[in-house]
Amino acid sequence: MNKLFLKQIVISIISCGLGACAATGEPPEETAYEAESRGHDCISQSSIRDYQVLDDRNLIVTAAVKRKYHIVLMRRAFGLRSTWKIGFRSPTGMICPGSSEVIVDDGFSPERIHITAIRRLSPDDLDELLIRFGKKEAEFEQAPATEEIEGAEVEELD
Repeated sequence: MNKLFLKQIVISIISCGLGACAATGEPPEETAYEAESRGHDCISQSSIRDYQVLDDRNLIVTAAVKRKYHIVLMRRAFGLRSTWKIGFRSPTGMICPGSSEVIVDDGFSPERIHITAIRRLSPDDLDELLIRFGKKEAEFEQAPATEEIEGAEVEELD
């Protein structure tokens, strides 16, 4: 009986350790790019003009003066890609990480999801983001055509 009790204690300790490891850290789909791009930019709610869905957690929002922002949501919004109606909710009129939400209306019931990061994008950042999410093809420069040089043939030796 003593061995059985000791075995249960060891299994409990290992299970608690594994459970603690699984419950901490970032969500599994978050990449190093998202971790380094945790921005604290804010967008005036009235200046939002358009949006583009990258995936179930990422949006590009166009605000006044054609400024582009990358918005990362706290969790996945499964109706985000298929809906035509999204909205932004903020108590202050400024869409900021932590205090604002995206409202996704898929026709059944509106879903509210907190915004975890907002980062203003430069044109290069925008291109990189679109390529990363498969919304744009990467532009590769063509290597110059190789020229044949006379007299550089291979000679076989016997």
